[in-house]
Amino acid sequence: MTAIGPSAPPPATREATLREAFGCEGAGLHTGRHARVRVSPAAPGHGLVFRRLLKGQAHDVPALWPNQRTRPLCTALQVGEGPLVRTVEHLLAALSGGSIDNALIEIEGEELPIFDGSAAPWCALIARAGRIEQDRPRRYLRVVKRVEYRNGRHKQSIDPAGTFTVKGSVTLKGLGQLRWSGPIDPETFARELAPSRSFGRLKWALAAKLFGRFSREPVLRGASLSNTAALWGATAVGGLRMPDEPVRHRVLDLVGDYALAGRPLLGRVTAVMPGHEHNHAMVAILLADRTAWQEVEIDEGGEPRPVG
Repeated sequence: MTAIGPSAPPPATREATLREAFGCEGAGLHTGRHARVRVSPAAPGHGLVFRRLLKGQAHDVPALWPNQRTRPLCTALQVGEGPLVRTVEHLLAALSGGSIDNALIEIEGEELPIFDGSAAPWCALIARAGRIEQDRPRRYLRVVKRVEYRNGRHKQSIDPAGTFTVKGSVTLKGLGQLRWSGPIDPETFARELAPSRSFGRLKWALAAKLFGRFSREPVLRGASLSNTAALWGATAVGGLRMPDEPVRHRVLDLVGDYALAGRPLLGRVTAVMPGHEHNHAMVAILLADRTAWQEVEIDEGGEPRPVG
């Protein structure tokens, strides 16, 4: 097992859920429509499951790779021809980054609230609700050989490692190359990644909003300067929260998208110009290569033990 440095706590040995439920509401980034959400504790082995409430009927949508659907500028989920749940990545990142394995997410509406464009509001709600470990070993996907994805200048790889770490980079006109690297654990995620906001070039965002207004597919209908870092030149309108905010947000999204693997990851991710479609492609490649990973539990000594 790869040695764990002092900045990376050892992987949890037990599954966890919320100590208590919480509710929230707000408008979506793409639909612009208001939605109400309630996130509740769930039993061991339940996983992260969205429940779409539609015309008095509940439709469960597990946050798993087979349910991923391609939609512009977000991660969406759907079971068969059932109702869609879109823009799930920030909540999934906050739950996954916070080591929450089991939760029921009920939503009245199609799209989760965007809040300020970051995952910080979700992290604050999760922190207030609390985390409680459960009487079930936590199972991981332990990467045992390198897997790679390439699409032009977009590249990702996952190498064997004893914890989940990410090294991400993006290159943006006016800002140059931005890099972030670190472990994905509750403290690091909440402090370094969660505050970073969704972003885009102002001129492209305006064009996308016009496209969304006249198309059947909602795109950025709810976007505004209060929930998006609108890039202009070498900064954003109103300023960036940190100089490398864009790459931090791309890593945040990657954490949420990788949660669709259904198990927390033990691996070292290197991502050049990550984005939703590239994250989804990397997850598909990983899961398709059954020789690239093992399902393991972590014993009390911190060592992985294969299961199944």
